Formats: sequence, C-alpha cells, structure tokens
Amino acid sequence: MERQEIEIFLTLAEELHFGRTAERVGVSQSRVSQTIARVERRVGAKLFDRTSRQVTLTPIGEQLRDDLAPAWRALEEAVAKAMAAGRGITGSLRIGFSGAFTGHLLHSVAEVFGRRYPGVDVQIRQVQISDPYGPLRAGDVELQVTEPPVTEPDLTLGPVLVSQPRVLLMSSSHPFARRASVSVEDLAEATLLTVAGNVPAHWLDHHFPRQTPSGRPIPHGQAMTHWEDALSLVLAGKGVTPVAAAGAHYYSRPGLVFRPLTDAPGIDYAFVWPTGHETARLRAFVQVAMERVRAVGGPARAVESLWKDGAPGT
Repeated sequence: MERQEIEIFLTLAEELHFGRTAERVGVSQSRVSQTIARVERRVGAKLFDRTSRQVTLTPIGEQLRDDLAPAWRALEEAVAKAMAAGRGITGSLRIGFSGAFTGHLLHSVAEVFGRRYPGVDVQIRQVQISDPYGPLRAGDVELQVTEPPVTEPDLTLGPVLVSQPRVLLMSSSHPFARRASVSVEDLAEATLLTVAGNVPAHWLDHHFPRQTPSGRPIPHGQAMTHWEDALSLVLAGKGVTPVAAAGAHYYSRPGLVFRPLTDAPGIDYAFVWPTGHETARLRAFVQVAMERVRAVGGPARAVESLWKDGAPGT
C-alpha cells in the first residue's frame, strides 16, 4: 500500500464518514472512494460495509486497521522527529490551564507531543481564575487554555480545544437541587458567586451575568480567587456558580449537586498566547492537540475521550 492509501484507509476507519475523511486528508470525496475501492481489490475483500446511512468496518477491515495503525503512528512520529530536529524545535514550553479536565487533556496531548518532539520539555501548570492572563503577560507561561471571550489586544485567541455544556453547581440543600434542571431566568432567585481579582469586566459579565434575559437582577454574593474557593463556598450555602459539565466528573463530592442550565450557552476552552510571540514549539503543540481533538470527533467529545482512558469518575 502507498502512503496516501494507508492514510485514507486509517482516517476512514476513524471517521466512518467519507466526507469528513476527505476533509481531513485534503482530497476529494471521490478520491477517497476510489482509493478504498483500489485497496479492497488489492486485498481481495471488502474493508467497509457502506449504506446510505452509515459506514462500518468489516472484520477484515478491523484486522487491517489494528495491524496498520501502530506502524503508521511510528512512521509519522519518526518523520516528525526528523523534521523537528531539522527545524530546531527544542527547549521548553510552559503551558497554563484553568480547569482540571483541560489540564488532564493537556497532559494527554503532551505525551503524544513528547514522542514527536523529544527535544521539548513541556511544563503544565494551573492558572488561577483571579488573574487569568497574568502568567501569560509575565512570561511564566507561553501558551494557555482558557475560557473565551478574550478581547485583549496583546493576546491572540487560537482554536477551541474543549467545548462543554454549562451547568449550575449548588449545595444539595439548595432549593434548586430538587429540580432536574435550571434556567438562566431562575438565577434571579439565587445568589451567584463571582470572581475577584484582575479579571476583565466583559469576561465577568459573560460568565457571571448581573441580570436575567428578561432583565431581572441576579444577586451576586462572595467573590472567589481560586477555583477551590467555589467548592467550599457552595458547600457552605453561600451561593451557586456556573461551571462546565465535566466538573461533575472531577469535583464530585458529598453535598454538591450539578444541574443543567438549559438555556445557557456552552463553555469553550481555547488556546491563547501573547500576540507576536508564536514560536515553532507553540505551533507544533497546538497542531498536535487539534489533531487529537479531530480524531475523537471534535471539541465537544475531547473530554469524554479522556474518561474512556481512565479519568476520574463520579
């Protein structure tokens, strides 16, 4: 099999969709179909079962995928290492994150990145919500995954790594805990925790609104400076706070309840870096991260892929 034939076959084996495969590989959909037909003729058996609704691997296709995939990854990593050495991608890369699940995902990406670019020392650390951009501006981290909106002129907003539904975190004794879900309009009947520190006003207004869609005021309570503050304040009955749905898997403990915010927008976690300071190391890490995200079906499924690999559960 030729290199492109292997790439198209393995990509289709992941996507099980001819259109997405064509987009990822950078060829036409007809080229994907022709390539798979040519490989099937060479093998002498069908590798995929195709209907108008779905594409599935045949047993022989599954066997070929399992046999080819490790060798293909090894080949790609060997080429990437050689290219990295040729481009001089070495040194250290300091990366910040805000949520536990984004940190877990970054460590997972760093493992793949390290195999491709062994000359780069990746260091990952948490950034506190009270000073979300301070470490970037001080040079303590070069790249960060954080929640938009980011409208700072000295910072560049990159691609979205993770997307999560927004839920409301509350004490099990809170009246909302008896409901199956909560709306943004209901927040007028609660006390919303907020964030103190060097945080842009537009970011606070987006994530911790002061009024409901109909204009009713939302009471604001105590401000937190660290994410861990939210857990203790909520447990103490001091208020509620919106969080990403993945928080239920990472911060679950007795006395805490997570309820869907049915009409609230989701929360994205995107790459951010100082404008004008985009290095080859930084670009390479973002590329590897987005390759992994595409492989698991996009930002909305990135965290779920970690849970299958043994992330903390509820």
